[in-house]
Amino acid sequence: MHLCTTAHTCVMLGPMSIGPAAVTISRVRRLPSTVSLSVQYVTASPSMLALTDARAPGAHHRLAPPPWRRHLGLRRRHWLAWAASTALGSALSLARAQSGNSTTVVAASDLKFALSEIAALFERKHGQRVRLIFGSSGQFTAQILQGAPFHVFLSADEAFVYRLADAGLTVDRGQRYAIGRIGLFVPHGSPLKADGTLRDLAAALQDGRLKKFAIASPEHAPYGMRAREALQHAGLWAAIQPHLVLGENIAQTVQFASSGGTQGGIIAYALALAPEVAARGHFALIDATWHQPLAQRMVLLRGAPPSAQAFYAFLSTPEVRAVLQRYGFELPSPAS
Repeated sequence: MHLCTTAHTCVMLGPMSIGPAAVTISRVRRLPSTVSLSVQYVTASPSMLALTDARAPGAHHRLAPPPWRRHLGLRRRHWLAWAASTALGSALSLARAQSGNSTTVVAASDLKFALSEIAALFERKHGQRVRLIFGSSGQFTAQILQGAPFHVFLSADEAFVYRLADAGLTVDRGQRYAIGRIGLFVPHGSPLKADGTLRDLAAALQDGRLKKFAIASPEHAPYGMRAREALQHAGLWAAIQPHLVLGENIAQTVQFASSGGTQGGIIAYALALAPEVAARGHFALIDATWHQPLAQRMVLLRGAPPSAQAFYAFLSTPEVRAVLQRYGFELPSPAS
């Protein structure tokens, strides 16, 4: 069965080969608010690579629907095509990561803009290219535990790095590179106010202004965990849960919060500062004492080639710290 996402892109449901990778999408079924997608992880040989749901063998990976599906009512086949192409894109990223000796860096999505700038700076200075893959820290941890061929990991929660270190998959226990911040983002035209105290959000729950609100999934995304803690601190967690739209990672959450399909959301300060996001609405920081710190840690994975070791060392330089600071990250002491 073929599903077309654009005039030039078709996805085949069933066994397929993509260069060195082979993927089997065994089932896609529609649920009331999510899609259940089964993807086989092929490990028979080094040239075969695909995806798995890391939470449990045989489990289904639940993908949060994008806002255009939940709020614009497009037909079911378009939603199935989106789910299939998402799995296909992730499989391609993993397949590319296994080819050659280039450096593959997996990073929390809050680093999308900052790390892209840092990688370009490294390439100009050292003439070495870096492949970047952004996503959920929890999902990357699960993939590394299952043997995904990555070299450097930048996590939005240092607990995930410690888990990999305890499993013997890292060179050491890594180093803290930043402290993240969260805040309330409100798109243009929203009835909400960009109020970091969340008082207006509380009022909107009472008077019916709030219909949909975006946060990252608290199950595996550190920014979602901290958003939940902040909402709990404000006494809003129970009331707001029926209105939540969950992103798989903080970058997808920004899309949900800024697209107009929701009235707003809690997103990363680092992404709110990006010009293309800032142009879509207003942002207000939430008090950092309302949640556990977003202590972000990076680590070099075992077996990383010299090029990856060089990039990892570059991440501790003053020029990189300056870029991170410009994107709203708080900087820890170099020894932490």
